[in-house]
Amino acid sequence: MNPRKWGTLFDFYATFIDSLKDVENIPPIRITFPDGTQIFSDQGDVDDTLSKIIGREIMLMRASLDKPSYEEYWPDIEGLAQREKVTDEAMPPQTFFDIAVIHILTTSTVNRLRELYPEGRFEVRRFRPNIVIESGSGEKDFIENLWVGKKLAIGEETILKITGPCTRCVMTTLPQADLPRDLGILHTVARYNQVHAGVYASVHRGGTIHRGDRVQVEE
Repeated sequence: MNPRKWGTLFDFYATFIDSLKDVENIPPIRITFPDGTQIFSDQGDVDDTLSKIIGREIMLMRASLDKPSYEEYWPDIEGLAQREKVTDEAMPPQTFFDIAVIHILTTSTVNRLRELYPEGRFEVRRFRPNIVIESGSGEKDFIENLWVGKKLAIGEETILKITGPCTRCVMTTLPQADLPRDLGILHTVARYNQVHAGVYASVHRGGTIHRGDRVQVEE
């Protein structure tokens, strides 16, 4: 994400107005602006309205999934692969995900980061994971690092395969709602855990996940 272009996007919300059943027939999207007003993606004036609110000319369009990519801004923080640079990053073909379809984060990692940088507000919403796992032991450590290459059984049905660590970017430092802009968030992740917070996963066996399901790491 390039905050110089899209730094206010965390103040917007979007949701399908109907269930998504077929990627070839995507239902309209309801977009909620920072002031609470709403617009729908199939309205004729949607491009003009979004352009005025964001402050630059934009066009809402369907993403090309043949060779998807995203623009990444790298702030000047020690430990990042790039510094003070904007790059184009490739996404997995036929997807609209940065790297993987699932991002998992544990409360152990969040609590460890809070311990390392108590001035920062480390909250789950800064990292936007799909699944948050609460550690039963209450330990403060980057426990997900040890899961890479293993499987994660959740509840009675679902098994996920942990494919790699999740490298974080500048989006974790941006303001959203009452959270302030804070480069120290990413600096702490870079300094103490090689810019990783959580892990990526793929679906090994699908199923329904419920809040409170037991989670078990398997070889």
